[in-house]
This record gives sequence, C-alpha cells and structure tokens, in this order.
Amino acid sequence: MGSTTPATREGATARRGDRGRGAVVAALMLSMALAALDATIVSTAVPQIVADLGGFSVFSWLFSGYLLAVTVTLPVYGKLSDTFGRKPVLVAGAAVFLLGSLLCAGAWDMGALIAFRVVQGLGGGALQGTVQTLAADLYPLKERPRIQARLSTVWAVSAVAGPGLGGVLAAYAGWRWIFLVNLPIGAVALWLIVRHLHEPARERAARVRVDWAGALAVFACGGVLLTALVQGGVAWPWLSAPSLALAGTGLALAGAVVWVERRAAEPIIPGWVWRRRTIAAVNLALGALGLLMVAPAVFLPTYAQSVLGLGPAAAGLVLCVWTLTWSASAALSQHVYRRIGFRDTALLGIGLGALILFAFPFLPYPGSWWQPMLLMLLLGGALGLFQLPLIIGVQSTVGWAERGTTTASVLFCRQTGQTVGASVFGAVANGVLAARLGGAGDLESVTRALAAGTAPETTRRAIASAVHAVYLGAAGAAALAFVVLLVVAPRRFPVRPE
Repeated sequence: MGSTTPATREGATARRGDRGRGAVVAALMLSMALAALDATIVSTAVPQIVADLGGFSVFSWLFSGYLLAVTVTLPVYGKLSDTFGRKPVLVAGAAVFLLGSLLCAGAWDMGALIAFRVVQGLGGGALQGTVQTLAADLYPLKERPRIQARLSTVWAVSAVAGPGLGGVLAAYAGWRWIFLVNLPIGAVALWLIVRHLHEPARERAARVRVDWAGALAVFACGGVLLTALVQGGVAWPWLSAPSLALAGTGLALAGAVVWVERRAAEPIIPGWVWRRRTIAAVNLALGALGLLMVAPAVFLPTYAQSVLGLGPAAAGLVLCVWTLTWSASAALSQHVYRRIGFRDTALLGIGLGALILFAFPFLPYPGSWWQPMLLMLLLGGALGLFQLPLIIGVQSTVGWAERGTTTASVLFCRQTGQTVGASVFGAVANGVLAARLGGAGDLESVTRALAAGTAPETTRRAIASAVHAVYLGAAGAAALAFVVLLVVAPRRFPVRPE
C-alpha cells in the first residue's frame, strides 16, 4: 500500500504545481549561477592573488583544480542522486561548496588556495549535475524547455560575467570577497531547497549498495587523464616523462574502472549508458560541443584584442553576444522539435553551427568588430537549437531511477570535451604560430608582446592564422557531432510516456 513506483514518483514530483516549485526553481538558478561563476570568476583577480600569496608558477591550478574536481565527480553524484534522491545530494554538495568557499577566503598561501578550490569543485559537481536532473523531475516534457532555457541563460550569463565581477571585487573589495560573496547566495539557495523541495516517498532496497570502489576508480582515472590534458604542453612538453607517465597511469586506471564496474552490483557508470543508442549518441555529440566551444570562448577574445585592436571590455562584448541568441533559440527550440523531432532539430542546429564556424577563417584581415560579432550571434542561435533538444530528449527517454546517471553522463562528456578542446586547440594555435614566426614563442607570450606594443604586424597576422586554424578545428568537431547524430541516434527518441 505505501509503495511508490518510479512512474508514480515522476508524476508526484511533476504534479506539485506551483506549491513551492517557484522557490525550488529560484534555488536551482542560484545554484547554477554559483557553479558557473566560480569556473571563471578567479581569472581577472590572479594578479592580486599572486601579489598576496605568491605561487605564480602554479596559479593555473586555481582554474584547472576546480574544473577537474567538478568533472570527475559528475558521474558519482549522478548515481548517488538515483540511489538516495536528489535533495540529499544537492544539500550535501551545496554544503561542501560553501565550505570550500569559506576555506578559499581564508587561504594563507597558493597551495592552500588550490587545495580549497578542489574542495569547492567537489561540491560544484553536485550543483551542476543535480540541478539539471531536478529540473527534469519538476516539469513534465511539454514544460521542460522553459526551465531548461532559464538554466541555460543563467549558466551563460554567469560564465561570461564571472571575469568582470571577479575584477571588480578584487579591485574594490579584495580578492577574498570573490569567495565570500558565495556564502549568502549559497545559504539562500540551500535554505530554499531544504524548506521547499519535498521529494515523494520512494521504495528503497533493504540494503543500499554504493559502488565506492567504482567511485574511487572513476575519480582517480578522470583526475589523472584530465591532468595530463590540462598540463601537457603547458607545464611540460607533450612527449616528456611526466606526460607519458600520466597518460600510461590514466590508461591503466581506465582499465581498472572497466574491471571494477563490470563486477559491481550498482556501478557508478553502468554499461547501459553506452549500450543505448540514444544516450551514447547524445554523450558523443555533447562531447563534441564541449570541444568546439573552446574556439570562441578561449581564442576569440585574444583575436579581438590582438587582431582587431579592441580593448578588453569590447572584446568581451564580441564574445558574450552569443549568450543572447543561444538562450533565445533554446527557448524557441520546442516549437521546432515538436514538429521534426529531437534528433533532426539538433542536426539542423549543429549543421548551421559547422557552417558558421567554417566561415570564420574567411573574414577579411584585419576586419571590423561587427563581423565576428555577427558570426557569434548566429552561432549562439545555432547551438541553442542543438544542445537543449538533446538534453531534454535524452532525459525524457529514462525514468526517475536512471535520470541522474543519464544527465551526469551527458554533462561529464561535455566537460571532458572542453578539457580536451583546450589542450588540442592550444597545441594547434601554438603550432601555427611557431610555423609562421619561426618558433618564436606561444600564443600567450606573443599576445603579451602585442599588448606591450613590441610586436610587428607579421605577429598580428600569425595570430589571425592561428585562430583561423582553431576555428577550422571547431568546424570539424561540429561536423563530427552531425555525423554521430545522423548515424548513431535513432530518428525518433524513445520518449517514455508520462
């Protein structure tokens, strides 16, 4: 009599209507904003942090340490939310994130700050994955585009606003306020979740089995492989002993993950994530999305300043316009996929995205500011048609008990794609620069020389060529996503009835 099936749980969650749902949505948006802000907010405060704490040689780990922790914990939190429910995982993750923020504000040297950023990331993984899963739990399929479009807007705006907000806080309040500002915002989100999120009663096995060995193996494997990608070509050469050692260790740990997960009763990364065509196709396609997003997000500001001669604020404006059209097209995508389906809507979006990325290298040199801005407006619109239908579609093919794992696998692949893209495209850009300038430095050092007014016109042309090559690579990643969806994904997603 008191048992509750997964289908009943979904209906009960969705039928809560507006009773407290608005408060929960507000908490989800605040949580998403915190997770997105902290990925970028530190970047403009690095000079003040280094001046206070030292450690210039390792400051890059302030970013990569956080992102690594977020990425490798996503699968773990996804499985835990399917096992214990979304609320306890989100509450625990928010608490860890806030603890990490408080510790970061009190850091006494660079090593401590990096370690506490990792603690932040351990909580950030729960925020990012569980928020997306709860959004699907709270709304039926026909209403999901509205909440997912809101979350996409919050994520995009927060990620773009992060560097500017970090610079303002560091300049006028001190860099420690970058982390202290999280505390009141996070506390409000945490209170709203505790007070207003009421998940329906669920059947639970007499003995819950948690695959802790698998979780540890996934964490270790992801950490080692992503460290190899993040640091390769930066801290040491790609073919050096550290790179080869990390790559070999990571591959050995990947084998250990497969061995452990195949024997686990409730694996952290279950085999069905890759055996089901729809989920496998979306994982690969969004991995390619993470890869191609690196081109505009990382290299366009450098292009705008070095080639177009814009200031930092104007260069940021050229980049951030894509968030406007991305959010708008994501919100409107439901009118397209209800007519032609999830897969074909995504194919339309990524096909247009590939053409837009391919057009970038054909911009005139040096060109005008409005030309890349126009392409970014078009690219945002195309990617909004691509990403949101895939996320909503894949979440709608599984029930409550599998939704957390499915959502986490999708986000994990997108995050991993971004990490791979930063490494691969960084190597491409530096290789083109070396070829054009006779081996004279990498992109970062050349850009600094331009900012100081000590580089000739040939250097600007070399930077333009390097960024053009990166955009061609991004167009190739978009084409790969198109092929994956066309070949692997079913034409009609097997949507579960609600």
